[in-house]
Amino acid sequence: MDVTRRDLLTLIAVAGSLGASSPQALAAAFEPERLLGFESLGNVTLLHMTDPHATLLPVYYREPDTLIGVGDEAGRAPYLTGEAFLKAYALTRGSAEAYAMSHVDFVALAARYGRMGGYAHLATLVKRIRAERPGRTLLLDGGDTLQGSAAALWTRGADMVQVMNQLGVEVFTPHWEFTHGIDRVKELFGDREGRGLFKGDFVCHNCKELNWDEPVFHPYTIREVGGVKVGVIGQAFPYVPISHPQRFVPNLTFGIQEEQCQRLVNELRQDKKVDCVVVLSHNGVSTDLKMAGRVRGIDVILGGHTHDGLPRPIPVGKTLVINSGAHGKFLSRLDLDVRAGAVSGYRYKLIPVLSKHVPEDPDMARLIREIRAPWEAQLAERLAVSETLLYRRGNFNGSFDEILLDALLKRFDAQVALSPGFRWGVTIVPGQAITLEDVYSHAGLTYPNTLVRDLTGAEIQQLMEDVADNLFHPDPYFRQGGDMVRAGGLTYTIEPSKPMGRRISEIRVGGKPISPDRRYRTAGWASPGPEAPGPPAYDVVADHLRSLKRVRLDPRPRVRVA
Repeated sequence: MDVTRRDLLTLIAVAGSLGASSPQALAAAFEPERLLGFESLGNVTLLHMTDPHATLLPVYYREPDTLIGVGDEAGRAPYLTGEAFLKAYALTRGSAEAYAMSHVDFVALAARYGRMGGYAHLATLVKRIRAERPGRTLLLDGGDTLQGSAAALWTRGADMVQVMNQLGVEVFTPHWEFTHGIDRVKELFGDREGRGLFKGDFVCHNCKELNWDEPVFHPYTIREVGGVKVGVIGQAFPYVPISHPQRFVPNLTFGIQEEQCQRLVNELRQDKKVDCVVVLSHNGVSTDLKMAGRVRGIDVILGGHTHDGLPRPIPVGKTLVINSGAHGKFLSRLDLDVRAGAVSGYRYKLIPVLSKHVPEDPDMARLIREIRAPWEAQLAERLAVSETLLYRRGNFNGSFDEILLDALLKRFDAQVALSPGFRWGVTIVPGQAITLEDVYSHAGLTYPNTLVRDLTGAEIQQLMEDVADNLFHPDPYFRQGGDMVRAGGLTYTIEPSKPMGRRISEIRVGGKPISPDRRYRTAGWASPGPEAPGPPAYDVVADHLRSLKRVRLDPRPRVRVA
């Protein structure tokens, strides 16, 4: 992509804001344009984004400091963080790439490089690439797009479909979309019988009605790109009815459906004569890697769900596995040279969307203002100011999780609080006001209600063991999404490499060893079971922050990893 006059002026302004009085500082200011540079290859360009979680505007989003791989996965992508991540991908500490892709020096680099993402900035990049590669691009969205904000909750996803249509998303596959209910999903995206409000192709091969073998939605689409036929199979999150309340998808089954995926690949290659097969997946990286080794004939898996930003594809045989991060921070670009029904070469870049540098697309910016206008004042309510870096992402408790847990403990006078290990939720830097919008970015879902139960110590430990197995099971096909349950009021030791039922030990509640037979008042929210009776978590957290005014969290070493 060439540097325009407007880009040059933007870079000069950035350089000035950074005090760029030396050649080195000026070079640092021009680094973002280097990150956008790309030498085109071949005849097909796949643009991929995933897991934006309804994040319309630029945000801070800190990458995890702890991702533990088990068995052969240990110490390998995607289970690399911090300095190990920078070393593995030869990223310079303090660079824009290091800021975008790791948690190292996050606060200092956030001040230097600013917020990331935002659909108006993404739109600028997409338009540039389409202009550069007319007729050769395909924009794909890997899902978790209609959840994660107050506006998406209140419009039941309609706001995000408007934005997707404006961006020109051409192919989409789902996950959290199903938490709006199957009827709403069909209104927005259609099914095998007809179209919805979404202008692109909604593909999902692994959602079926009970006792029927036919998918509810179109399993794949075929697009002509750069003079060749590209087949795209949709692989939705396999565990929707387990990870979320079943009432949203009654009488539907999901699953990985590996054998069916193989049949579809064969059908595309043999009957439809496509030149390239892409799986648009919401499995998570580890599951994608296993599938790539077992389903033959896939050229590319564009993956989501685990929020991993991979600077390089992971090759598995002849299949490239890609994951493009979360919250709109990245746009992946994969150029393919496709000839005679085969991919003969590729070039890839995970493009950081640095909103200070990439200008807004005016049409998208206007649409976003219109969407947000009815709630702008309400969402801008300042609840408190944080003196602490607040984040969620990582295998164990993040600091924003601690805010949520404190709110539950206080509101319900509980001894223990439990919160799901969601990966989404924006980051708050020190000195930043926490707004009502920020609270919804951490708790804005369609089953937000709280509940209080008296659980025995044995029941608490069993619950934690179940979640730990979901996270650290040695077979990726048995991992059902999310990180470790966030726990307040207690500390514990975990041994990820141990077998089921033997990972959790040394649980202490209020500083005392947990008693298996004693009952503990336990508060929670977002139950995948029947609808809970308590107030929504976003109201509980907002009230808690209003009472605090200022937030300062000292380190809380809740988890010891053995």
